Amino acid sequence: MLKNKKLLLLIPVALVAIFSYAFIATQTDKDQAIDQILMQSLKTMHYSPKEINDDFSQKVFKLYTQRLDYNKKFLIQSDIDDLKKMDRSIDDDITAGKFTFFEKSFEIINKRIDEAQEYYKKILDKPFDFSKDETVELDAEKLSFSKSKDDLKDAWRKSLKYQTLAKIIEMTESQEKAKEKSDTVKIKTKEELEVDARKKVLKNNDDYFKRLKELNHNDRLSIYFNSITGIYDPHTEYFAPKDKANFDISMSGQLEGIGAQLQEKDGYTKVSSIVPGSASWKQGQLKAGDIILKVGQGAADPVDIVDMRLDNVVQLVRGKKGTEVRLTVKKPDGSIIVIPIIRDIVVLEDSYAQSVILKGKKNIGYIKLPSFYADFNGKGGRSCSKDIKKELEKLKAENVDGVILDLRYNGGGSLGDVVDMAGLFIDKGPIVQVKQKEGAPQVMEDKDPSIVYDGPFTVMVNSNSASASEIMAAAIQDYHRGVIVGTSPSTFGKGTVQRFYDMDDYLPPQYADIKPIGQVKITTQKFYRINGGATQLKGVIPDIILPDPYYLLDQGEKEQDYPMVWDEINPAHYAPLKPSYSVEKLKTNSLARIKNNESFAVLEEAAKRLKKQKDSTVVSLNFDKYVAEQKRLKAEYKKMENLDKEIVGGVDVVALKADAFPESDTVKIAKNKDWYKAIKKDLYLNETVQIMNEMK
Repeated sequence: MLKNKKLLLLIPVALVAIFSYAFIATQTDKDQAIDQILMQSLKTMHYSPKEINDDFSQKVFKLYTQRLDYNKKFLIQSDIDDLKKMDRSIDDDITAGKFTFFEKSFEIINKRIDEAQEYYKKILDKPFDFSKDETVELDAEKLSFSKSKDDLKDAWRKSLKYQTLAKIIEMTESQEKAKEKSDTVKIKTKEELEVDARKKVLKNNDDYFKRLKELNHNDRLSIYFNSITGIYDPHTEYFAPKDKANFDISMSGQLEGIGAQLQEKDGYTKVSSIVPGSASWKQGQLKAGDIILKVGQGAADPVDIVDMRLDNVVQLVRGKKGTEVRLTVKKPDGSIIVIPIIRDIVVLEDSYAQSVILKGKKNIGYIKLPSFYADFNGKGGRSCSKDIKKELEKLKAENVDGVILDLRYNGGGSLGDVVDMAGLFIDKGPIVQVKQKEGAPQVMEDKDPSIVYDGPFTVMVNSNSASASEIMAAAIQDYHRGVIVGTSPSTFGKGTVQRFYDMDDYLPPQYADIKPIGQVKITTQKFYRINGGATQLKGVIPDIILPDPYYLLDQGEKEQDYPMVWDEINPAHYAPLKPSYSVEKLKTNSLARIKNNESFAVLEEAAKRLKKQKDSTVVSLNFDKYVAEQKRLKAEYKKMENLDKEIVGGVDVVALKADAFPESDTVKIAKNKDWYKAIKKDLYLNETVQIMNEMK
């Protein structure tokens, strides 16, 4: 048996276990192998390894119990108290290759799920009284575990009542829309709708519990292992074989049919990024950080996907080009909206750098860069640094008075291209510092003394600008080469690099029957600015911040569990430039324009409302009060919709002469028309142009 045997680390990138006998592997043997290889990998290769002690154990306990029952729908406080008796022994389990705590939790959660299955069926068997004045808390993080089974049953009653109420409102709205189209539509009474709503909620919960029942020992064990890796940092993860397949699906982008990269966290499907050129990217409403609650095929009833495996979610989301999928999405502020998306393939041209000229007081070149793409395979593919160089040369040929580089929603990519791209705007010098676990940091620098563009320059970012985007913005800011304009207090704040390790490689030949045991993604490097500060956690703070509806909400890396800390190292040797403009004056003038702009006033009002709404997560279960609140929210959202129009006195969008194409190319004409229209509505871009007008 594997018990009490240790897997020995022989070389930094390969873990090899030495055993001299063969055996028939059991589930326990496999679990112990994962445990030992995982912990040895973390100890040896993680950028910031942890001491496995009682403090570590208590952190694992807290994170694991949170993930075991995130919505607090199954466990009661006595269960938590029972498990807490072992909160200081998890480290002993890890070291000894035992699973005493895990097995106890596995037994308890399965028992409570069986009990809850009886709760919801009995509760939904009777009508709800929506005339009562009672409320329900929708934020799971604000909930406490129920003190007793009776309290838990009442929590289920309120949750099911809320689901039914929301379904009644949804069905009422659909009924009213159908009536507008046809006089022959049968209008159901509120009582009839209530019955139908309960049936639909019952079906949704039947499906929900079916999914829960499909979670086996290995699924729960993955949650346990990832509660261990989660203490190191949010990006270090264990992937069981099927989970790695799901990760690959989530990173494939266009396979989903809508171009949204998805990830599973705490039972929810979260949008990690939007693929440039995809259907989601063109539609515009779905954003990174959104949580998808339901997936519907056109007008058909949507399927609740909470606690659904990611591969099954993907099967619902993907589909043929031209078909519609409707996503019920929870936004970062807590609001829930339905987003209709027509499935399509990714248009590669839309994912590359594009530029136009914005004509106004001055002629400003505008470059949109969706990602830091590169020719990773060395097969002659495109790279963003080379493309940006071409765009700059085209803009220079037309004598633009300044250039805007738009990195909003750019999640990063090729580090090498960041170095080359930053070098287009400065003389040779360091761009970023990369540090391993041990040794001095590596300074990555631009060694080409030539400068492609030396005129006025701004970089646009937001809270979804991450990784490579942050490095680019940081370098420009540290060199004082341009002004960073942001629609959030900082960029995302991910300043770490991860690497995958196949755990099968670390098993000896005689353990072949254990394979596959999975892979582990480990944080191995950290980024630092040339001024010495990390981009981790703090991100890049814009020189000028423009308010958007979400800028008052906490977003980014700092909102993750156990993020790696911000720190600093020695600065690299570089020579900051002396700009001909005053950033403080540009900022003062921009704030004055924003203060006198009605559209920005609406955005400021919306930001405060969304902040308040996120903090106020208690919802009334009284029908009339709920309906009144929904009407109020829709009226406020309507104000935002009215901002989606061309800006009076804004810029004219003109194509570059070098990008001219035949008038017979109707597809290109239509695409450009849509893009130009979006530019003319972009309030933040318009203000950035005003900032550029004052730069010399």
